[in-house]
Amino acid sequence: MSDAQFSHLDPLGRARMVDVTPKDPTHRRAMARCKVFMQASTTAAIANREVKKGDVLAVARVAGIQAAKRTSDMIPLCHPLLIGSVTINFEIGDTFVAVECHVDTIDRTGVEMEALHACSVAALTIYDMCKSADREMVIGDLTLWEKSGGRQGTYRRAAL
Repeated sequence: MSDAQFSHLDPLGRARMVDVTPKDPTHRRAMARCKVFMQASTTAAIANREVKKGDVLAVARVAGIQAAKRTSDMIPLCHPLLIGSVTINFEIGDTFVAVECHVDTIDRTGVEMEALHACSVAALTIYDMCKSADREMVIGDLTLWEKSGGRQGTYRRAAL
């Protein structure tokens, strides 16, 4: 298949799930990041655990982990994978919360979508828990930063 073709389309242009059964399971890892931009008072409330709905980052972490495990339920052509590990970290800035998600598996296909899905759901959970105090929050910069394993090897995004 040339680089110009899409793996999720058959020769007639119809959507299909890629056949990964001939591949050998290998260790696969992906890391994604995003940010939730908000008012400084909102980041302070999160940092000081003063948000009325509860511990925002604890809930967002669990939501992100759950999202990684359920990615194939939401993205139609993703393969269901046995996720070995999900780690979600947060950095609180003056006017943002950065979300970073690492996902690992030993399987026949990568975990890029699982990392991106986990990151986005963690960010959406932060938004949900803080929306009553800050309706102008913006979720952005959702990006795959790193992946390893598989035929294509290692990818690392250049620093911006």
